Amino acid sequence: MGEVIATRAAYGKALVTFGGSDPDLIVLDADLAGATMTNSFAKAYPEKFFDIGIAEADMMGIAAGLATCGKKPFANSFAMFSAGRAYEQVRNSIAYPHLNVKVIGSHGGLSVGEDGATHQCIEDFALMRVIPGMTVLCPCDGNEMTAAVEALLNYDGPAYMRLGRLAVETVTDAIPGYRFEIGKGIQLVDGSDVTIIAIGMMVQEALKAADLLKAEGVSARVIDMHTIKPLDTELVLKAAKETGCIVTSEEHNVIGGLGSAVSEFLSETCPTPVVKHGVNDVFGRSGKAPLVMKAYGLTPEGIAEKARAAIALKK
Repeated sequence: MGEVIATRAAYGKALVTFGGSDPDLIVLDADLAGATMTNSFAKAYPEKFFDIGIAEADMMGIAAGLATCGKKPFANSFAMFSAGRAYEQVRNSIAYPHLNVKVIGSHGGLSVGEDGATHQCIEDFALMRVIPGMTVLCPCDGNEMTAAVEALLNYDGPAYMRLGRLAVETVTDAIPGYRFEIGKGIQLVDGSDVTIIAIGMMVQEALKAADLLKAEGVSARVIDMHTIKPLDTELVLKAAKETGCIVTSEEHNVIGGLGSAVSEFLSETCPTPVVKHGVNDVFGRSGKAPLVMKAYGLTPEGIAEKARAAIALKK
């Protein structure tokens, strides 16, 4: 079993690691450093950390200004605020002039748990994906998060990255030849009957679902699609042709996120049955995170059920 760590915690550690080697890295937060885990960076590099307070829109404007001066700002808040409250500033002040700002949304999805529907952002992928020129990522574990931070530091342009609140098992460090690259998904398990394309913490659930299906004699391929935009269309097309059906799994509304991105691509290039697994266009609710996830079917069993449905649609 790999290390169990929240991606937000791995993110905080990565910022500290790279903060010493990249003098242009600047971190901004909106009064949530203890939750987004940027507080460790603030302690290590106080001269490169700025707490803007509960003023997310202002924070995005400041980040844009820093980018025009050659800095590499990472602007942090909860996903509901980074992608939601500050949407206009992200769109017009950062993405429109294509500035080198990394917008970070922590506590994304239903796994925020007790904070409830107002803070369980299930729309951030969709909101960020439709902004022209915006790169959208959501790493699945601590190992992948560390690699993603390094990749974003070396990427010149606007990007949005979601972090998770819950501690999750690290799985990518056990993959032979694993290499992170923005816009390139990773096949974790091979299979011939169905492909499960997952993002974020649903990757671990997809691996468990593949084991459930294997016990039934179903061979499931699992792909970690850490980048929604740009989508790894080559990997998606290969999976569609070789397995004949797709299941997408995300801790997000089934509208506008990973499932939509995969469906939009395949409908125009290689019509293939696609069954979307995620939040079915409803708001979340308050409760212990594992219970909330179970209530909404974001479980290995839920993915396996969708896989059976996808296989049934194959001609």
